Amino acid sequence: MSEASDLRMMIASKVPIIVVESHDEARVLSLVAEIGMRKGMGVMEWTAVRGMERGAVQRGPVPAEPQATDPEEALLEVARTNGPVLFAFCDLHPWLKEPRIVRLLKEIALDHERSQNTLVLVSHRLEIPEELSRLSARFRMSLPDRDTLLGIVREQAEEWAKRNRGGRVRTDRATLDALIDNLSGVTEADARVLIRNAIQNDGAITDSDIPEINRLKFSLLDSGSVLHFEYDVPDLSAVAGLDNLKGWLGTRRGALRGTAGADDLDRPKGLLLLGVQGGGKSLAARAIAGETGLPLLRLDFANLYNKYIGETERNLREALAQAERMAPCVLWMDEIEKGTDTSGADNGPARRLLGTLLTWMSEHTARVFVVATANDISRLPPELMRKGRIDEIFFVDLPGAAARRDILELHLRKRGCEVDAIELDLLATLSDGFTGAELEQAVVSARYRVRAEAGSGAAGRVDTHALRHAIESTVPLSVTMAEEVAALRAWARERCVPADAASAG
Repeated sequence: MSEASDLRMMIASKVPIIVVESHDEARVLSLVAEIGMRKGMGVMEWTAVRGMERGAVQRGPVPAEPQATDPEEALLEVARTNGPVLFAFCDLHPWLKEPRIVRLLKEIALDHERSQNTLVLVSHRLEIPEELSRLSARFRMSLPDRDTLLGIVREQAEEWAKRNRGGRVRTDRATLDALIDNLSGVTEADARVLIRNAIQNDGAITDSDIPEINRLKFSLLDSGSVLHFEYDVPDLSAVAGLDNLKGWLGTRRGALRGTAGADDLDRPKGLLLLGVQGGGKSLAARAIAGETGLPLLRLDFANLYNKYIGETERNLREALAQAERMAPCVLWMDEIEKGTDTSGADNGPARRLLGTLLTWMSEHTARVFVVATANDISRLPPELMRKGRIDEIFFVDLPGAAARRDILELHLRKRGCEVDAIELDLLATLSDGFTGAELEQAVVSARYRVRAEAGSGAAGRVDTHALRHAIESTVPLSVTMAEEVAALRAWARERCVPADAASAG
């Protein structure tokens, strides 16, 4: 059934108050006007600026003398009107905690059988008072499907052509399909904005437009959640080692991207990256998104608790719903043990949050690929790690000699250092037990050292001696926390898939 049919049925069912949460106000009002005309009902619209005015017509300028701009005055007018009339009230939510407004709404709803008037409350968010809950029903506006989105692309391409002397918008089928995939979860109005933004500069829809589309899409959907959009993510070429993880992802790349030929395969759900702090889990999580070309959203569980005391589960649900609207995407749950540890004395919020998360991980159908990272396996509940919620658990161990050599080379080249004369194999041997983060800091320290030795303003040249000094001056985490690291590696040896087959002993 169409949206109009669904809303018409709700009105025919004599629901006094219909609640519509949507950012696409114009589309909601257009739908209400269409139904009013089909049912032979009057249509009136109210806003705090324009007051009460007749609906079903193209809006003009704000009236010089608007009528009934006060919400109480407007609702009294509704209460005195004999219907049937559809009254669409926009942005009434700030007044829904005032007792007189709530009472007026209740009076109107209780008089519905006689007056035949229906209130349609429209806003981006509406929390209905409990005393009105049995007198109201929520109507959810559907989001545009692929055919509708393709129609909007054609519409925007035609508008661009009119502005540019009949030029044609250039694209190809694969890029167009990727654009449509990444527009899922937005309203028709937002889709127009995003498509127009992709086309307007060069009259083309290319692969380079997709990241910007995702960034703008997140900005449009974001409503103060604890999700963060990650920019400039690397691909797997920026990650040394981790060959097993790379191979696993390689076999699922098509399914993650939703490319043709992978439709009959089960949807990849996600994976857990467990490992030593500084071992490269975060970099790997970012690179998974970069490799698949999907937008990356990061959910920080520590921030989830600190920022929303008392509303943890609600805000987690909102964050997960936002991730679904951003689909297809990668959802990085950073340090997941900080949010799901139920071993503490005050574990009520953690248990409720864990239940919400487990249910979503088992039942969600959106193309949201979860990458969870964790440092402390002892704080992870076992039910979080079972197959069906995630596909695999990878252990990111201390890097082996070959990976250490590659990490050093990556960070040296990234900083414009010449590597041909540097004894990387020697340095890889000397840095046994170092994490990737510690190797990066060795490069940073060496650059500072050579700059200081060269004198003010001189660049200096990083060489084997400077790097060796930096390595030998560092006490790695594998020594500082030897017992904890050894215990973690021993636990993972028989329980996880090694992310890199050539990790350190």
